[in-house]
Amino acid sequence: QVQVVESGGGLVQPGESMRLSCEVSRRIGDYNMGWYRQAPGQQRDVVARMTSAGIRIYADSVKGRFTISRDNAKNMVYLQMNSLKPEDTAVYYCNTYSATIFVWGQGTQVTVSS
Repeated sequence: QVQVVESGGGLVQPGESMRLSCEVSRRIGDYNMGWYRQAPGQQRDVVARMTSAGIRIYADSVKGRFTISRDNAKNMVYLQMNSLKPEDTAVYYCNTYSATIFVWGQGTQVTVSS
């Protein structure tokens, strides 16, 4: 069973930055990968994705502030988040963005508050 482990979350103030990491227990080079988030009472939505060819696509709410990257040799996916806003508060998850979804990890909590 593939394991996905997200890390790097925490509490930050508005305007600050944070970098999330995702480690996957299998090769990810052939997969489109994405970062998702779920706020309390809301559905889980994708906020950033990166195709296997390296094309990056962002939700309008994070465009210009978040950057997704990947290191296929290490089976890692990253999310650099700048200019964080209170509305970015959520649990962040990493997974594929394709018909094949790995078992969801536990996610990492990001809280943006003054």
